[in-house]
Amino acid sequence: MEGLGINYSAIMPEIVLGLAGIVLMLMEAFAPGRGKVRAGIISLVGLAVALVATLRLWGMPPQTAFAGMIIIDGFRLLFTLIVIVATALSVLLSWNFLDEERIEPTEYFALIMFCAVGMTLLTTSHDLIMVFLGIETVTISTYVLAGYRRDDVRSTEAALKYFILGSFSSAFLLYGIALVYGACRTTNLAGIQAVLSQPMNDPERALMLAGAAMLLIGFGFKVTAVPFHFWTPDVYEGAPTPVTAFLSAGPKAAGFAAFLRVFSLVFGMPFSAGSAGSGLQAHWVAALAAMAILTMTMGNLIAISQTNIKRMLAYSSIAHAGYVLLGIVARDWRAVAFYMLAYTVMNLGAFAVVALIARRQDERVLIEDYNGLGFRQPGLSFPLTVFLISLTGMPGTAGFVGKFWLFKSAWEAGFKVLVIAAVINTVVAAYYYLYVVIVMFFRESKKEIEPVPLPRVFALTLAVTVFGTFYLGLLPTRVFQFLSDAQTALAR
Repeated sequence: MEGLGINYSAIMPEIVLGLAGIVLMLMEAFAPGRGKVRAGIISLVGLAVALVATLRLWGMPPQTAFAGMIIIDGFRLLFTLIVIVATALSVLLSWNFLDEERIEPTEYFALIMFCAVGMTLLTTSHDLIMVFLGIETVTISTYVLAGYRRDDVRSTEAALKYFILGSFSSAFLLYGIALVYGACRTTNLAGIQAVLSQPMNDPERALMLAGAAMLLIGFGFKVTAVPFHFWTPDVYEGAPTPVTAFLSAGPKAAGFAAFLRVFSLVFGMPFSAGSAGSGLQAHWVAALAAMAILTMTMGNLIAISQTNIKRMLAYSSIAHAGYVLLGIVARDWRAVAFYMLAYTVMNLGAFAVVALIARRQDERVLIEDYNGLGFRQPGLSFPLTVFLISLTGMPGTAGFVGKFWLFKSAWEAGFKVLVIAAVINTVVAAYYYLYVVIVMFFRESKKEIEPVPLPRVFALTLAVTVFGTFYLGLLPTRVFQFLSDAQTALAR
């Protein structure tokens, strides 16, 4: 199955997305000022072609290419689809923002396309070096996107904080890769797994354990896990709202894909007694379990006290990362994939409403700005209510099915304490989600607020995300079957 030759079809989605980004950059250089519509169409066409290229890989037997550095399997295809969906929704969500902020769209959309290249690389990486390259491609693009509103000090501050802390975490990740290479003499995931299936001497075991710890820190930062989450609230609040929405969905899903592949495929595989892997497994499972509880609890408790809805959703995003960690501990990649798809749809939908209400320069991002919105603008309050109750985990929504699958997987894997903690945290989270609903429908606004127009592109985005939230919640069986058919990577 090890492919040593070049296989361009294996990376066709990345090639297409990269070409779309290059076309946008050339368009800005040779035909500036051609407008948002043309740049947006190029981006959406690129994503559509990348989607077709991904689906063409469906049904192929698992195989590696480029000297084993990338892999084609069901795991890669599913997370690539999630990334493409998140990116397409983010492009639509940014449509009105570009008009409000009077920003040239070509560079903005080009950065999103280049970020999508990095995200898809993360889903297909089968080597720690490729993982690092994918992460850096994502983060460099998002550094610029976070500070894209150059005349706003909050956006500039967000980009600077993100850059400093992101560079710090990348150093941990790279140092961890170096230590793992020192212990295993390879960065290929299959090669590392083969080494771990054999006994190791004490120095090699110490190197491997230290390397795994460094990798855990690096991945923890990328997926906003506690205690590596400190950048999240400030960056989410300061970045333009469409960028915040994008950061909370696409890059996070791709980060979890790489996290899951490394810590489930390599460190989580069943190892025989006496092998290096069997000893390492107990350490990383304990560390991840503790991280999951801390992430869920801190995210939800701090979210309760927030008055800014973007900061509230930032801490909510941290808490949801804790739920996803349950799936990684339980080694159920299908549960993680379903939850990330559900979270992408409902969270991007919520941020679409927030972005529309915030208007230019994020003028209205306080929760009190939503007073009386329920009856004043039902076209916005109804979708936001749907997304908030789904994030809570109410039955009939995507959030309920996703959480149920994650909790069920963790319970059956023997992590009952984690599930109990997750259920308690779900109840806590209901307070701040439903508080926004109460504010919208049961409190009157103290100031006169002009109605917010609903552009057609935003209406389309809200319609797609509301439909997806209910479809995944009420008719999940087809998606379950789709996931079962794709189960090739971690269950073989």
